[in-house]
Amino acid sequence: MTPATTTEPQDTTTGSSKGIALDTVTRAQIEDFLYQEAALLDEWDLDGWFALFAEKLRYVVPCNDTPDGDPAEDLVLIDDDELRLRLRVGKAHREYPHSRTNHQIYNVMLGAPESSGDDVELPVTASFTVWRFRNGKASAYVGRYYYRLVTRNGELRIRSKRAVLDMTELRPAGDLAIIL
Repeated sequence: MTPATTTEPQDTTTGSSKGIALDTVTRAQIEDFLYQEAALLDEWDLDGWFALFAEKLRYVVPCNDTPDGDPAEDLVLIDDDELRLRLRVGKAHREYPHSRTNHQIYNVMLGAPESSGDDVELPVTASFTVWRFRNGKASAYVGRYYYRLVTRNGELRIRSKRAVLDMTELRPAGDLAIIL
């Protein structure tokens, strides 16, 4: 799969390009991007998934009992910067044989673009259900994604992704050995 792209040059001062501008991007374009991300995860194309991220990235999964937890002060399940996420998608996180997964994304909502330093970021929220099938067992992880999207060279990219689980405990689902 190829990311949502345009061949026009990017305007780095506004975070936009002549094909994708964060102040005029449609929900359908964002949904397509999120569906593409889900497909890459379901195909276990973790290198392709990693390529969807921008520099200075952040991937966080807070603990169930502290969904608003700050990784600097609270215990979280996952708190990855670029280096840690690169290691996670490398040999460290390659489950074998792979679980079969099905990432379902819905209730996508776009916020207003916000300035962040030299960038413009688009806040996006979406509900999710991730099904995991392994060793004859089905597990479901349910929650909400909080994204900060930017554009790079005319393509949407993920600056940060926070996956907040609605489940009050992980025990029924087992471990968190997949990427939400």
